[in-house]
Amino acid sequence: MTKPNVLFLLTDQWRLQALGYAGNKQVRTPHIDRLAGESVNFKHAISGYSVCCPWRASFLTGQYPLTHGVIVNDVPISGAPVGLGDAFKAAGYRTAFIGKWHVDGRGRSNYIPPERRLGFDYFKALECSHDYNESAYYAQDDSDMRYWEGYDVFAQTEDALQFIQSGNNDQPFMLVLSWGPPHNPYETAPKEYRDLYDPDGIELRENVPPAMAAQAREDLAGYYAHCSAIDKSVGDIVAALEARHLAENTVLVFASDHGDMLGSQGMTRKQKPWEESIRVPFLLRYSARFGRGAQETEVFLNAHDIMPTLLGVCGLPIPDSVDGTDFSPVLAGDARPNEAALLACFHPFGEWSRDVGGREYRGIRTARYTYCRSLDGPWLLYDNESDPYQQENLADRAETAELQQELDAALQRELDAIGDEFLKGMAYIEKWGYPLDDTGTVPFRR
Repeated sequence: MTKPNVLFLLTDQWRLQALGYAGNKQVRTPHIDRLAGESVNFKHAISGYSVCCPWRASFLTGQYPLTHGVIVNDVPISGAPVGLGDAFKAAGYRTAFIGKWHVDGRGRSNYIPPERRLGFDYFKALECSHDYNESAYYAQDDSDMRYWEGYDVFAQTEDALQFIQSGNNDQPFMLVLSWGPPHNPYETAPKEYRDLYDPDGIELRENVPPAMAAQAREDLAGYYAHCSAIDKSVGDIVAALEARHLAENTVLVFASDHGDMLGSQGMTRKQKPWEESIRVPFLLRYSARFGRGAQETEVFLNAHDIMPTLLGVCGLPIPDSVDGTDFSPVLAGDARPNEAALLACFHPFGEWSRDVGGREYRGIRTARYTYCRSLDGPWLLYDNESDPYQQENLADRAETAELQQELDAALQRELDAIGDEFLKGMAYIEKWGYPLDDTGTVPFRR
């Protein structure tokens, strides 16, 4: 069999709870739901460091944040890791990245030169923008800023289709298509998709407090509109692969970097250890190897595991610089899945530092439980089976003391295995010399 193509569809801030195949009856995602019926569903995919830059740096290097140094937003990758593009290019792949980059850390609107693209040769990207209707980018080696035409999801998708069609079937490609939505601002999807959702008819999760209900409905209506617009593009991608007879031998992934609280627990955005922030979609379709039918895996997949797992699925070597685990043997039935995913916030910043309760934490998510400790000791313990909306914190109760001790020991094993001493956030900030402003956030330049 020839080497498979790899097409990674990455969304920003799309929580698992906002997909039809995951049980949401309101959001309209028919193309993604159909893809789920043909894919391996990583039902325990976890955004262990649920904020943009740390997750993306781990996805693109296979390293834990304390290795690559991106522990907060808007700082650069440290060291010289073998990037995702590097690894595939070394195996003879055409490599491409289109859309939101957000790991360069040298200004959100600045040009990113080839030596900082982690091996991606075809490059049409911007560090970060959430202006989806006047969205800037740089193309290849041209340092003049350009703009996507119209809603950037559709324009970037069209560019990805052109890249796919420009190649030949003799050389495989590795393409990351990195969309900005459904990350806020929520109200900026095309009108035809906004018209699909009436805020007054939006049903809320049980853990959204009444005081936030009206705003949560308004936000969710716009959020779902972005989701449905992206779903249309997923359908276009799938159709194009079929038309070019590439579908069978393409590893097609649909994923997200982290979720969005959207009023749950009285909170917004991400960076938190609750389900709405850490649970993300991860679908992998590779029909030539795994067939084309709905499957599930018990693997707890974290960001630093994605690169080695993709390389393993493709039968390619994994660089020594990688920290993560190759779970392709589990998918092939040759190994047992792991039993938990590590959760971490290395330094609270931005919205999390300003929210009530913002703090550093380490934790684990198992098939049933979420357990976190802060620097002050045990913090959260939820039985997600009996309490799916996480409304009863069982930490430091006499009746759960033995369970808490077991989970804490499991957490410590995870930290020891990766060399995480769980220091104060400022210790890491000082280690890499990152400046902070008066909000506790690393300042970024537009």
